[in-house]
Amino acid sequence: MTLNVYLSGEIHTDWREQIMEGSKGLDVTFSAPVTDHDASDDCGVAILGEEPNKYWHDHKGAMMNAIRTRTLIERADVVVVRFGEKYRQWNAAFDAGYAAGLGKPIIVVQMPEHQHPLKEIDAAALAVTEDPAKVADILRYVLEGTLPA
Repeated sequence: MTLNVYLSGEIHTDWREQIMEGSKGLDVTFSAPVTDHDASDDCGVAILGEEPNKYWHDHKGAMMNAIRTRTLIERADVVVVRFGEKYRQWNAAFDAGYAAGLGKPIIVVQMPEHQHPLKEIDAAALAVTEDPAKVADILRYVLEGTLPA
């Protein structure tokens, strides 16, 4: 069985690579949002045309990104949501809510200081960890039923 895993959340660290590296040998395919910040912000105007008003510039980009995000979350078997330290990831919180609404299993990766602000998201998740490497351990257990060595 191939497990389709969507990796949502912050784009400033290598957490996605850590999970993919730890999942080598597993029958897993990964998808993610566009992690090039400028491309993600400017996709709407690059494709649909310039906007002099910053609100509409951002709105076009958000709508274009939503097509990708919603489609990939709907296709996912598991959604991993990472909340980083530098920025508030409103999009990650939205993705978690969308995935929960679809009944998708959610794994949250967060820092200890986020336990209180993310308590509702954590309550919807089936696993919460501070360590991205633990996500690979979870995926290995789900697919193979084996514990970490």
